[in-house]
Amino acid sequence: MLNLAHKNLDVWKKSLEFVSTVYRITKAFLREEQFGLTSQLRRASVSVISNIAEGFARGSELETKRFLEIARSSLVEVDTQIEISKKLRYLSESEIIDLIENSNHIFAMLTNLIKKFSKK
Repeated sequence: MLNLAHKNLDVWKKSLEFVSTVYRITKAFLREEQFGLTSQLRRASVSVISNIAEGFARGSELETKRFLEIARSSLVEVDTQIEISKKLRYLSESEIIDLIENSNHIFAMLTNLIKKFSKK
């Protein structure tokens, strides 16, 4: 694996934990959701961390900011999918709390990073 600076970011580390949690939780979803909600939740959560990494590999701060915005948008997708999963009763109360707390934390971290790149 490459030893790159983005791997030292707290938001990247937190997002990696978040992806692991999403994968663990969605293992228990109904088999019929494998190509539906399970896939969507997993892909959107992977998109968050992937866009953080790609943003920090870009050559300009404007591009980095744009990829951080995409990461944050993917997190909003995950939030919507969590709401759907909650409505369908695929998640326990503790899983919902865990996902929401972590996604709120990541959202705030991304927002702060985006603000940093907006001031430059």
